[in-house]
Amino acid sequence: MTSQSGTDVKDPGSRIRAGRLRRLGEWCARHFITVIVLWLIALGGLQGLNGAFGGTYSDNFALPGTQSDDGARVLGRHVPGAGGIGAQVVLYDARRPLTGVQSRIDRAVGSLRTLPHVLSVTSPLPSAPTAPPTGALAPDGRTGYIGIQFDANPTSFGGSYLRGVDAAVEPLRAAGVRVEYGGLLGELARPVPADLTSEAIGFAVAVIVLLIGFGSVIGAGIPLVTALVGVVVGVSCLGLIAAATTFASVSPTLATMIGLGVGIDYALFLITRHRQRLMDGADPVAAAGRAVSTSGRAVIVSGCTVIVALAGLYVSQVSFIGKLGVAAAVTVVTAVAGAITLVPALLGLAGRRIDRYWVRRPVAEGEPAPAPNGVKHGERGKREGRTKPTTRTDRSEPADGEAHDGWHRYARRVERRPWWFLLAGLVVVGVLAIPLFSIRLGHIDDGADPTSFTDRRAYDLITAGFGPGANGPFILVVDQSAVPAAERPALASRLGRALTDVPDAASISPLQPTADGQLLTGTVIPSGSPQSAGTTTLFHHLKGDVLPRAVSGTGATTYVTGTTAAMEDFLGLITARLPLIIGVVVALAFLIILIVFRGLLVALKAAVLNLLSIAASYGVVVAVFQWGWGGPSLGVSGTVPIESYVPMMMFAIVFGLSMDYEVFLLARVQESWLRTHESRGSVALGLEITARVISCAALIMVSVFAAFILSDNIVVKMLGLGLAVSVLIDATIVRLLLVPAVMTLLGRSAWWLPRWLDRILPRLDREGEEATPYRPSVSGGRPGAGVQGPPH
Repeated sequence: MTSQSGTDVKDPGSRIRAGRLRRLGEWCARHFITVIVLWLIALGGLQGLNGAFGGTYSDNFALPGTQSDDGARVLGRHVPGAGGIGAQVVLYDARRPLTGVQSRIDRAVGSLRTLPHVLSVTSPLPSAPTAPPTGALAPDGRTGYIGIQFDANPTSFGGSYLRGVDAAVEPLRAAGVRVEYGGLLGELARPVPADLTSEAIGFAVAVIVLLIGFGSVIGAGIPLVTALVGVVVGVSCLGLIAAATTFASVSPTLATMIGLGVGIDYALFLITRHRQRLMDGADPVAAAGRAVSTSGRAVIVSGCTVIVALAGLYVSQVSFIGKLGVAAAVTVVTAVAGAITLVPALLGLAGRRIDRYWVRRPVAEGEPAPAPNGVKHGERGKREGRTKPTTRTDRSEPADGEAHDGWHRYARRVERRPWWFLLAGLVVVGVLAIPLFSIRLGHIDDGADPTSFTDRRAYDLITAGFGPGANGPFILVVDQSAVPAAERPALASRLGRALTDVPDAASISPLQPTADGQLLTGTVIPSGSPQSAGTTTLFHHLKGDVLPRAVSGTGATTYVTGTTAAMEDFLGLITARLPLIIGVVVALAFLIILIVFRGLLVALKAAVLNLLSIAASYGVVVAVFQWGWGGPSLGVSGTVPIESYVPMMMFAIVFGLSMDYEVFLLARVQESWLRTHESRGSVALGLEITARVISCAALIMVSVFAAFILSDNIVVKMLGLGLAVSVLIDATIVRLLLVPAVMTLLGRSAWWLPRWLDRILPRLDREGEEATPYRPSVSGGRPGAGVQGPPH
């Protein structure tokens, strides 16, 4: 127990020794120099190791077992150099046909063949005047492309590889030919993302919010310092892991985005609790220890929930997606570690000087309600013979007639009219979610990138010279090795008829046998761009209808392959497994909330309301990017589909992050509930205490995520907007309207837990805090069964 002043005293009712988290917090606050030095060593050491041995990032969409991957392997076995990963060097001469620089093109082709990782290179010009056209030269003769097949994804080769490519095509540039790199080679040539600008903007907004919200300069600086240290350490660890396995190019940006958001939030929640106890007269070391044992516990639970949600991405069985979850989880781990060790160390260093510099009167968890008769808080205790100010517990339950701050009045208003607030929240979320019903998943092609990217300029040249579909051709492969030689001409004839006048196809080349006669191959140029709905329809029509019907009964096997086909197969896998991922993540998060708070309806409510907030954020993303409502102002060229893996990533991240605020709010509601067993008042009190800190934390996280909309990467823009909107919705509509309204309506039954479930669920120690006795209040179960009492 504690005295009424908030300081710890030794009395017979407090013989339970401090829990491990509390001892950890006190040790870090007491030995702050040691902890800070250890973190600085980790920071510098990991940065150095990452610079020396860290890996690179590249987008590897290899999908073993899919028909596009199988088709590429079959083609590679029968046509040396035809397998691998393709890219283009696009040529354009405004003054003359490309035949006028044939010698230079031949030199460039020869030089490209000598580069490492190159399997084959094809010229856009026929090898002889009588040779058939290659298909890589536009009708006007001024636009063409050199096709290159690599043995691996060129984005993994590193920027130095481009020097060899540049040297190979230099004679063409010297002759006045415009040269651009298309496909994955163009992605390798993109400028390094300037995400430092986004991080700086997010930090600047965070400083302003913290200073306005809490007043203290040092109190505002500690969350920023710990978040930055945690992110740098986490990204350095990710770089070292990337040396052993391949991560997507967006991984470090995603890890930075998530790490900054949760790092600031976690530190803020601890500092707020710590500073409130200092205001109540506690010793700085003891206050830091208590903050770690209470809010620190909530930080660990929240971090575990985020990590569990990210780990759920592995249910997709696609390593590309699972590793994106790992990348984000790395910085979540370092954010949690920084919150429970570095934060108390910095608090110990600051001591009682934490509010020495301020821009407005410092506050912590909430403004104290003024005492009766105009007596200021702290003065009433002195007049009654106390030596310390009154505690937060005293202020949280003011006497009748005592004035309250704005959040308290709002909380009481929700308590009086829960149905109105519930309906208002549901209407807002429902309206925002409407665009979700028209969502179209797909792959964003290079046409949406800025014109400063060479792959975008290559895309535009090919579109002008050949049509948009030439940017994403399909390769048809027919394996006729099991077909008798005498029947192969008839098979070729059947295929030719089947491939005539196929909808959504601009052109289909005649199928030609390979040198060994075992395969028939051809190229399909879609009518639309690679990201268009028509191209997706064409892919499924060829793969599932046209080709299988044409070879039915012959023993031949058909494939639709190529880069665009691989993207379509990837989309199919993601679409099929998204419901499973949603189910797994929701179930795991539900279980965590149930174990921690031991209320069946509390956990169910958390899962359902989080699903509603995610649906609303999906709707906003669809409206902006797919419908084009404001997309151009964000630097998006035209409308684009929703990148296939963005909803999956958003769901895992948002569901985990939304549990942060859920845990911090419910922790305070539960503390009051276990002390008073008054359900309505507990909800209002929890909302009053946490509203300020949750609002400030959410505003910071929104600013961090929204700053990444400035990125040139469309997927990063999409994730940044989606995450910012989701946090905003969750911290306002859900946390301020829906959660308190539902909790008020549920009343005492919110904490009901069947006895049989209480017996089988594991119990989490509340870090040595004294148990608060409770009485069964709901028939057939126990309110908050098995949960020990709150800190006093």
